[in-house]
Amino acid sequence: MDEPRPFTEPEEQDSGFPCGPQQIVDMGSTTIKTERGTIHTLTIVGQIEGHQLLPPTVKTTKYEHVMPLLAALEESAEVDGLLVLLNTVGGDIEAGLGIAELIASMTKPTVSLVLGGGHSIGVPLAVSAKRSFIAPSAAMTIHPVRLNGLVIGVPQTFNYFERIQERITQFVTSNSAVDRETFIRLMLQTGELAADVGSVIYGEEAVGIGLIDEIGGLSSALACLHGMMDRAREEREAREKEAE
Repeated sequence: MDEPRPFTEPEEQDSGFPCGPQQIVDMGSTTIKTERGTIHTLTIVGQIEGHQLLPPTVKTTKYEHVMPLLAALEESAEVDGLLVLLNTVGGDIEAGLGIAELIASMTKPTVSLVLGGGHSIGVPLAVSAKRSFIAPSAAMTIHPVRLNGLVIGVPQTFNYFERIQERITQFVTSNSAVDRETFIRLMLQTGELAADVGSVIYGEEAVGIGLIDEIGGLSSALACLHGMMDRAREEREAREKEAE
């Protein structure tokens, strides 16, 4: 009978990819380094998880992971730009809006790409980048604020709903070319959704109303981001020369 061989840790092998697979598993993000610069790719998928934990069977994006990551990217001297890939059904309003505010306030080049869907609170996330793209087949759902659980039927509750909707409307119209009247009309439209109030718009329509900047896919989004990074690098070099 052969003696059992001692266990040894397997040697790490270079997969040939510019990112570690564990980074994708843990954070849903990856850093891509090329000769043209370093891009961090952040995926926002499934449901945006806020203050309450969702069931383990639900695919989620956790805001407590994304927020410090965005702060680190803004301060990092190694990262030149951020690409946000969106395929989300929405989720927690305050968590999603908080992430959107962080992306919108970044000074580094940022580009978003809606793939599949950017629904509900995914709309502010999509427009938060400096340039936004949407795949032709992707959809975006615009609807009023909804809350689950106990709702107290008093005027203060409806006033609270209106104030939240105003925050979302103001953010979207400030970070895109869609006008306020069009966005509110789509939000309050009846007859399109079977059991809800609101609208579903697709790629070309989202661009047509000014909600999203361009129709495109991954190559278009990356080309735009590289162009923004090149301009930012040229401006930085010009400032350095002036300071000398």
